[in-house]
Amino acid sequence: METIKVNTSQHVDIDYPVAGLGERISARLIDLGIFLALYVIFILFVAAAGLSGLVDGSTYLIPIIIGIYAAGYIFYNLVCEIFMNGQCVGKRLMKIKVISLDGSQPTIGQYFIRWLFRLVDFALTAQVGGLICVAISEKKQRIGDIVAGTTVIKTVPNTEFGHIAFHPVEEEYVPVFNNVTILNDRDIELIHEVISTYYKTHNTELIYTMSEKVSKLLVITVPEGMNEMEFLKTVIKDYNYQTAIAQ
Repeated sequence: METIKVNTSQHVDIDYPVAGLGERISARLIDLGIFLALYVIFILFVAAAGLSGLVDGSTYLIPIIIGIYAAGYIFYNLVCEIFMNGQCVGKRLMKIKVISLDGSQPTIGQYFIRWLFRLVDFALTAQVGGLICVAISEKKQRIGDIVAGTTVIKTVPNTEFGHIAFHPVEEEYVPVFNNVTILNDRDIELIHEVISTYYKTHNTELIYTMSEKVSKLLVITVPEGMNEMEFLKTVIKDYNYQTAIAQ
């Protein structure tokens, strides 16, 4: 599986499975198919309305519908990606999404930039400019992605309970590190993501690097007899316990 290396805001490199060119084309075709279906429905509506006498040459209904349709087509990707966490309908069905190059969710500004450059990637290059750029760029980015600092990755398959970062902790659990509350949910998600990536890639450097950064942030040292993996797992459990009792 082809991957891209993303440097997170905590300066930890994580490999994400990159969205293939075929998946991106399929997502694009699905979205175009939706608007084609809406166009056919509109034509059938106008034909039926004309036959029944509901519309005539003086009605404003048809121009209004055309305006709504055009606005929907133009702003579809921008609105969907902002409100659907980096996905439109096509991307969601193909299980791919837009992320920032630091691994976080893109800002509205980043979504706007990559949407604006659809003019270059698609409209002004007969739909092929962006595809060529995706095929040849190192991080599989179209021009809009390069300018916005984003890329498109495959989403994680259906998550099992054992893969969730925020496990409920048993009531009798005794936390080891009491100051883990200086971390936040994103930090814990990143630690869990590093652990999950290790089990897939067996890259021990990820664990050592993450452990070092967390211990420095908490101003502690890894206790004697506890390895780096156990340390990270303990930090997650302590955080879950501390945040649970605080609620």
